[in-house]
Amino acid sequence: MIQKPKGTADIFLQEAEIWQYVEETARILLHDYQFSEIRTPMFESYELFSRGVGDTSDIVSKEMYDFYDKGDRHIALKPEGTAPVVRAYVENKLFGPEHPKPLKVYYISPMFRYERPQGGRMRQFHQLGVEVFGSVNPATDVETMALAWDILKELELSDLKLVINSLGKTEDRIRYREALIAYLEPFHDELSKDSQTRLHKNPLRVLDSKDKRDKEIVAQAPSILEFLSEDSRKHFEAVQEMLQALEIPFTINSNMVRGLDYYQDTIFEIMTSSAVFGAETTICGGGRYDGLVQEIGGPEVPGFGFGMGLERLILLIKDQQVDVPKLSELDVYVVGLGEVTNIESLKLVQNARQAGYSADRDFHDRKAKAQFKTATKNGAKVVLTIGEDEIKNKQVQFKVMSTGKEQTLSLAEIYADFDKVYKTQTADMTAFNEFFGKED
Repeated sequence: MIQKPKGTADIFLQEAEIWQYVEETARILLHDYQFSEIRTPMFESYELFSRGVGDTSDIVSKEMYDFYDKGDRHIALKPEGTAPVVRAYVENKLFGPEHPKPLKVYYISPMFRYERPQGGRMRQFHQLGVEVFGSVNPATDVETMALAWDILKELELSDLKLVINSLGKTEDRIRYREALIAYLEPFHDELSKDSQTRLHKNPLRVLDSKDKRDKEIVAQAPSILEFLSEDSRKHFEAVQEMLQALEIPFTINSNMVRGLDYYQDTIFEIMTSSAVFGAETTICGGGRYDGLVQEIGGPEVPGFGFGMGLERLILLIKDQQVDVPKLSELDVYVVGLGEVTNIESLKLVQNARQAGYSADRDFHDRKAKAQFKTATKNGAKVVLTIGEDEIKNKQVQFKVMSTGKEQTLSLAEIYADFDKVYKTQTADMTAFNEFFGKED
């Protein structure tokens, strides 16, 4: 038997409904914030990620799925979403005067990283991400973080913590880099092998190490906040002031650096300590990347964005037992009794669908009781019953399930204007639902 590759998942039935709920909820809020969708290829040039994300990052050096295609081009399956969107922004000249300023886009897409599969971390995983191009205003940072916070709150998730930091400008990081190397060098032999490799190549990544001893060492390292330029310091203070104005709680972690080399100034993570992950886990992260557009070959345009892991969101929704509403309501169920009703049942279902209603029917010639049980289980609002007598008399039984109201109607009336018949027959149902505070 051929099985799915390790680190991938099949998503179907009730599981798919949770995904659809998350995606639909997010899209509504994204459009409220005036973001438009962008879709980029599943694979890109390897150079895009080595230049944009950074050769020393774990993503490029350890986790990327890369290969040479039949044209001997070095290709990589996209491991993250920002670099491809920046490439599309530059290649399609979305910085032109005819496009909005700032330009706000979002994507929902699979990504690929070769790493050990575990809860919420797959080799093919999915991200909801946003990117904002063309604004240096700290309000852009805060508005984008507020969007991420709103999405999680709209999904009714709890046990969330917003953590922020500033990495300053390039010159700030150069000065900090020298101070950090000077601090870490005496601990060289105690550092993990990965951190020893990064010590002189990219010492800020040592701060992000998950190794226990590394964490103990960097706990007393100098803070990057002490090396911020006046502009970066004011920017970071404004971000904090605006978050407070929006009453969004946050903490500052000066050792947080994120795993991508393109960040500068504001960075953030939204974390949870939910037991489903076994340890404090990041479910959303991002920040400012004002030099990345230039690095990819475009003009000097600032950027800010975030990525949100959907697998982790789904796990959190399940763990916190969030009540996920049923998105696919069933308006009409057709109960057909006997083979003689097969064609008429098909016509009734299609007629309801063409009038704009969701509809289904039985295909196994079961008894009436079994068919009504299925209709009830699936939440059908009305049931149309047709048997041999109804076929002879060209009639159908129309039953409103919430009120029990049942009436014999002519097929001609049903086929002439199903929408009118449905609304007339369910008028009592609408009043019933409104009285009890339910949706129609």
